[in-house]
Amino acid sequence: MLKFAIPAVAALGLVAFAAQSQATNADVQPGAAPMGWHLSREGVMAKLAYGVENSDQLALMITCEPGQAQAVVYGDVKPVGMVLQKASITSAAIDPLSGGLEDEVRLSVSDPSLKQLAQGGKMVVEGETGEFELTATLEERKLIGDFFAYCGTRPA
Repeated sequence: MLKFAIPAVAALGLVAFAAQSQATNADVQPGAAPMGWHLSREGVMAKLAYGVENSDQLALMITCEPGQAQAVVYGDVKPVGMVLQKASITSAAIDPLSGGLEDEVRLSVSDPSLKQLAQGGKMVVEGETGEFELTATLEERKLIGDFFAYCGTRPA
């Protein structure tokens, strides 16, 4: 009986260990997708966003339409030093991700924070954790240039 019980208990222990290891591995997410600058268009509106591509994980989004002198800024972070104006005096929409009010503000496309982004590929922003810098790769800088060119307001 002992000859049968020891291997059976050992086999059950291995099965339990393997099941526990597999369950733990299922909770581990593969490497997080990188954040970066992305350009898209929706109708006539251009959208320049810093976040995870093809997702709702955005830190900042700037939208504009061709020939407009203002851009609309959304997101959890805001460019430091920009002169903000509320986009609307009506009540803001509920943000489906956070459940709070969607923060939408307008700024001039000639705002120094946008010029710094267009010319140097850097933007200092402020969020809940303080100030930090969003940078753009050479490839992303081309997208940023395309954004301002599309809006008809490429900063000098």
